[in-house]
Amino acid sequence: MSETIFIGGGGEGYGVHQELLLKYANRHGLIAGATGTGKTVTLQILAEGFSAAGVPVFLSDVKGDLSGIAKAGSAGFKLHDAFTKRAGTIGFADFHYDAFPVTFWDLYGEQGHPVRTTISEMGPLLLARLLELSEAQEGVLNIAFRVADEEGLPLLDLKDLQAMLVWLGENRETISLRYGNISTASVGAIQRQLLVLENQGATQFFGEPALALSDIMATDADGRGRINILAADKLMAAPRLYATSLLWLLSELFEELPEVGDPDKPKLVFFFDEAHLLFDGAPKALVEKVEQVARLIRSKGVGVYFVTQNPADVPEDILGQLGNRVQHALRAFTPKDQKGLKQAAETYRANPRFSTEDAIKEVGVGEAVTSMLEAKGAPGIVERTLIRPPSSQLGPITKGERADFIAASHIAGKYEHPIDRESAYEVLRGRADVAAREAEEAERLEAEAEAAEQEMKQARRYDGKQVGRSSSRRSSRSDGMGEKLTKMVVRELTGTTGRRIVRGILGGLFKGR
Repeated sequence: MSETIFIGGGGEGYGVHQELLLKYANRHGLIAGATGTGKTVTLQILAEGFSAAGVPVFLSDVKGDLSGIAKAGSAGFKLHDAFTKRAGTIGFADFHYDAFPVTFWDLYGEQGHPVRTTISEMGPLLLARLLELSEAQEGVLNIAFRVADEEGLPLLDLKDLQAMLVWLGENRETISLRYGNISTASVGAIQRQLLVLENQGATQFFGEPALALSDIMATDADGRGRINILAADKLMAAPRLYATSLLWLLSELFEELPEVGDPDKPKLVFFFDEAHLLFDGAPKALVEKVEQVARLIRSKGVGVYFVTQNPADVPEDILGQLGNRVQHALRAFTPKDQKGLKQAAETYRANPRFSTEDAIKEVGVGEAVTSMLEAKGAPGIVERTLIRPPSSQLGPITKGERADFIAASHIAGKYEHPIDRESAYEVLRGRADVAAREAEEAERLEAEAEAAEQEMKQARRYDGKQVGRSSSRRSSRSDGMGEKLTKMVVRELTGTTGRRIVRGILGGLFKGR
């Protein structure tokens, strides 16, 4: 098996062949360029190369064009002659059409297997980012997670979190003494944002069965890595949900995978398309978390490749960690664009044969300025490169073909049916039902006590009419004492203290049952 992935080469006026060393593929990368310059094809040929080398891939299909990876290209394709000519020009002697093992995923469960996670696995930091919470609201959300852990209340789906927030609001005075102020305004604001999230279709994203990482790190019977394609064309209508869901998956990989050092090839390669959505307006704490993940996850055998229009979309501390780069054309029509172009050119190791800045402006569709890590992980000299043609179909497959691939998948039926086990919502609802029954029983006993008192009063009036004055005098003192004692007992039972005693007794009985 090859130790490299062929990226492209050059004809007249171009440089040497560019190959990505699998040994350094987990040191992350960047695919950048303006719309329509060829980023999608570059992503496609890299996914094919990793799959052929036995490396699983996870990528998002923002435009719906990448599903064609599941189907081999064809000699009848209108660009067949152009592909054949390009392969000959760059010396790609091994060019042939081929299909690759693909698993389709979709947060909405429409164009692939459903992707789910639980509220607990998402965690308060990412959830606060998803909900666009203020600092005070994020603090309340953290309290909700903490109390849920202490009370043994699993937070699995949105209704669990909503029920937990209601309980927190009802008991805020007690909870605030221990964890800090909990305002009803903050609780209400979080609930409103959860409603917005529901309207975006996130209800299906939170729940069980949750995604198992082993299902995206699989290989087929031939040892080729599975290419996991997340349908993101509809998801892009909720950009924050898109960015947060991918960041959650990256965080799960970081937290669960063991350290492997520097493997001969990555355990998984993760492509983060439209990467600017991850950083736009992100709080400092979240950016720091992404930097930490990018810095440390390579030791767990995971390579992360950011795909974006301009390298400036990626924070400098993260950009400095992206050693393998494919830079398609950038447009520089404004002073800001020109400044960004100059900064992008300065991040490459200069080539004395041409100006990097000019090359980034001049390369055409299907061409790029590239730099790959070489021996000992040193960045290679920048080269102008003709990108190799893909072996799989260029463009999407049909809906019927996609449905057939999903039905024949190795995980067909595993995630299609949601599971709703007992969690915070059910537990809190059960507690409320018990409390309501105890209150009803106490009210019934109170009513019975009042009725008994009325009967005793009526009976005494009747007895008073039947007894003579003399006997009335003899028993008046004892009857007076008995009546006072009876009234006192009834008054206590019907009062606040009495109701507490009754509820306590009945509560114990119900719990015993």
